[in-house]
Amino acid sequence: MRNIMEIEKELEHWLINAKDFSIELEELKKDNDALKDAFYKNLEFGTAGLRGILGAGSNRMNIYTVGQATQAIANYLNNSTKTPSVAIARDSRNMGRIFVDEICNILAANNIDAYYFEDVAPTPLLSFATRYLNCNIGINITASHNPAEYNGYKVYASDGCQITENTAKTILDECQSIDIFKDVLGMDGLKNSSKIHKIGPEVQDAFLNEVFEQSAYNETCDNLKITYTALNGSGFNCITKVLDKLGCKNTVFVKEQCDPDGNFPTCKYPNPETKEALQLGLDYCIKNDADLLLATDPDADRVGIAVKKNYSNTESSKSSDYVLLSGNEVGILLIDFLCTQLISKNIKIDHKVVITTIVSSAMIDALAKKYTFELRRVLTGFKYIGEQIALLESQNRKNDFLFGFEESYGYLAGTHARDKDSIVTSMLIIQMASCYKKRGVSLYEKLKELYEKLGFYLNKTISYSFPGASGNEIMQEILKGIRSTKENEIAGFKVLEKLDYKTQVQMPILPKSKDGENQILPSANVIEYKLDAENKIIIRPSGTEPK
Repeated sequence: MRNIMEIEKELEHWLINAKDFSIELEELKKDNDALKDAFYKNLEFGTAGLRGILGAGSNRMNIYTVGQATQAIANYLNNSTKTPSVAIARDSRNMGRIFVDEICNILAANNIDAYYFEDVAPTPLLSFATRYLNCNIGINITASHNPAEYNGYKVYASDGCQITENTAKTILDECQSIDIFKDVLGMDGLKNSSKIHKIGPEVQDAFLNEVFEQSAYNETCDNLKITYTALNGSGFNCITKVLDKLGCKNTVFVKEQCDPDGNFPTCKYPNPETKEALQLGLDYCIKNDADLLLATDPDADRVGIAVKKNYSNTESSKSSDYVLLSGNEVGILLIDFLCTQLISKNIKIDHKVVITTIVSSAMIDALAKKYTFELRRVLTGFKYIGEQIALLESQNRKNDFLFGFEESYGYLAGTHARDKDSIVTSMLIIQMASCYKKRGVSLYEKLKELYEKLGFYLNKTISYSFPGASGNEIMQEILKGIRSTKENEIAGFKVLEKLDYKTQVQMPILPKSKDGENQILPSANVIEYKLDAENKIIIRPSGTEPK
């Protein structure tokens, strides 16, 4: 962290070199807190790339911080690859198109082929395109579900997974050796247009073909009344093609949220985990008596749903008729549905693999015992699920992958992408809801049935925000205090065990692996309390937000 003298020196460096930000920089001089937050550190490049508030400063998302990261990637590629290439996408975020143009110019100036989507594209499509086009790196300009003032820069490896910690460290080292204003090539305009290529529609077509290969239900879904919202993000184009493919003729779109808009005018926090983000869609559901609400987030890697409680009520719909299902509940429903569909086709599932995270519901353990599939738990972050898919692939077990999910509404069926995919998940949710509706059963009623058979599980995420320059320090102090304190009891429950994932923890596998040994998880800043009565608490700082 920079002290006040270092912050003022960095500000002067920007005033001299970033003339396009001169007005904003002069305003920062009048507000000490804002100045400190904009310059107290460089925007850190990690395994999730960059993410931050748009604006002037070294701790902000702007053309200079994006340029520095891109030059670092260019250096990394030119040092390790003879003919490197990069796939680039963006969602609806503000400045997204400008960032993509700058990235293409910088890569081309470094003699690297840049393949870019002209229009907004879902994150899973970028993951797919990176592999489909045999690119060495994928770059996605997105801040997922963050508020409108944010944007981000996610980096993918050639396998379509987010980069590893080792790769991120190598790129970070390159970043730290680059002068943000003097060492970035191509910032003064296009130098080598022959190295810049627009990605054609055939890539999205190939992606959708892979999505449709994951279909679990052969009948049309024209019995279902659906409301869909793209939350002003990038999902509309692909989701509408899925709806057409499934024969969903009774679909109503939330018109205020169809078009890409980085200001997100109808919801301040476009996160499908929250009722506030889904409220306009719920209003549409009530008006049109919908069975199902689908909501994809801005980069269309996650999907949230609301469902009608039952089909027995023939009166006009009202708010109390609908319930939002959690990420854990949708994951459980989908895995149960996939298992029953495979069993109905006489396909054995004891060799199938489901992958979830350490913070996901323990209900999946009960489902694994019921169906005897192999269950693996990994650290939070879908790249760890992607790594397990790659491991299965190396063992000639690629087809054994059944499903991956996070409690934060991220899911994947199939191996076409190595990140969360709301497109394939939306298809499976629609098929599942249609299948059960033909039996007169809602998804809510099916979930109740599973609870009654497998046991009742309560899961809750509680988030505390720590914004600004001091926020990260506070979070680290909290975790330091937790690590140094011995608790015998929490909320009336006895503490049976305290796990610190910084010192590596075994990854449970159900059933036990053939050699009898569990895999070891990487080190992570996570603490878990195992309490009596089968309760647990997990504490972790977010990797993408000050929470």
